[in-house]
This record gives sequence, C-alpha cells and structure tokens, in this order.
Amino acid sequence: MKILLTFILVLSFSVVANAQNTDENLVRQAALNYIEGFYEGDTLKLQSSLKPDLLKYGYWKDRESGEFGDEIYMSFDQAKAFARRVKASGNYPADDAPKEIEILDLMETIAAVKITAYWGVDYMLLSKEGDKWMIGQVIWEGPLEK
Repeated sequence: MKILLTFILVLSFSVVANAQNTDENLVRQAALNYIEGFYEGDTLKLQSSLKPDLLKYGYWKDRESGEFGDEIYMSFDQAKAFARRVKASGNYPADDAPKEIEILDLMETIAAVKITAYWGVDYMLLSKEGDKWMIGQVIWEGPLEK
C-alpha cells in the first residue's frame, strides 16, 4: 500500500512539473516570437504571439534632452506594419542584439514577462488561450541604457 501511495504521489508531482515546464516553454516561445518578430520583420511570428486587441504603449527618452516624450501607442496592426517596414528596409539589429526573457510570474492562465531588447525593456502580460500563450498588454521604456 505504501509503495502504491508513493508511486501515485511521484506521478502527480511529475505531471504537475511537466505541465508547468510546458507552459514555461510556451510563454518563453511567445516572448521570443515577439522579439524576433520585430527584429526580423516577421509578421507571422508576431501574429502567433500577439492578441488582436493588443494594448502596447511606452516611453522613449530623447538622448539629447534626457527627457521622456509623450506616451507612444502601438496596436496589433501597427506592430505588424512596423515589422513589414523592418523587412522592407532590411535594417535588422545586430546579431548580438539582446534577447533576454525573464518570466516574472507564471500561473495557470496568466503570466508576466520582462524582456530586454535592443530598443529597451518591455513588461508583458500574457494569457493562456486554449493551449497557446498570447501577449495582450505591453508597457515599455527605451532606449536601452548601455
């Protein structure tokens, strides 16, 4: 009886750990698709990770004045348009541009992630949509301090 109970407990922990690991990998992939979508001008990567009702806004510091300008807003369609402009221009970031992903919190249906990219830092909120993790909200600040 003790052996059966121990086996059931180990199996339960294993299933929970695998589900968490899978969700962690899926959240990380959504964040990577976001970064690479902008870096590579890949609208398909962006579409795979951004919700159509995306709310993205942030603040850009002027290098000369040191002051932050007005809030900058980007919708789902504007994000895809930006990616298309990157692709058309061929103006890609350097190969060693940062692609840091830090999962700050991961629950059953929501997650919070910090990314560091060439433009600055983004904090993202994701939700689980079926078996996918999608980015719904982003707040960012740039440029990235060297």
